[in-house]
Amino acid sequence: MYATISNLLNKFFKPSTIFQKGFNLSPMYRRSTGRIIETSDDLLNVKVKIPISYKNKNYVGSIFGGSLFSATDPILMIQLMQILGDKYVVWDKSANIKFKRPAKENSYIDFNLSEDEITSIKNQVKEEKEIDLVKEILITNKEKTTVFAEVSKTIYIADKSYYKTKRKKK
Repeated sequence: MYATISNLLNKFFKPSTIFQKGFNLSPMYRRSTGRIIETSDDLLNVKVKIPISYKNKNYVGSIFGGSLFSATDPILMIQLMQILGDKYVVWDKSANIKFKRPAKENSYIDFNLSEDEITSIKNQVKEEKEIDLVKEILITNKEKTTVFAEVSKTIYIADKSYYKTKRKKK
């Protein structure tokens, strides 16, 4: 459903605008309390803010760990799907969070990819047909001087034709 809506909206808006507004309007993502506040036109850089509020404050007055974790959940996968295009299959495979200190202020997450990383991913998939990309993401304060949590995301990326053939064999 979301892909169909996105394809329709691509006729009228930039992909970065659709990405940001789509996430921020999505009921599933809204429940995380995270909001995308910046998206580069090439989608290589996405910035998320998790404002502390009554919606996500826990018993001890910090941001609920589930809000921090869920605000990271779909961003990188969808970001890579949009950048890599239709010739690739991209799935969230696993995620792990290590809490470092209580988040008692607004929190921020930067999802940054470089052109070199994208080229490397494409080259690896061309050679190996499928890869697991591990990306470390920090949840910090605005100045990036305090780390509240470290998230390790594993993203499965495969050549679409290889993936379809592999799925038929199972």
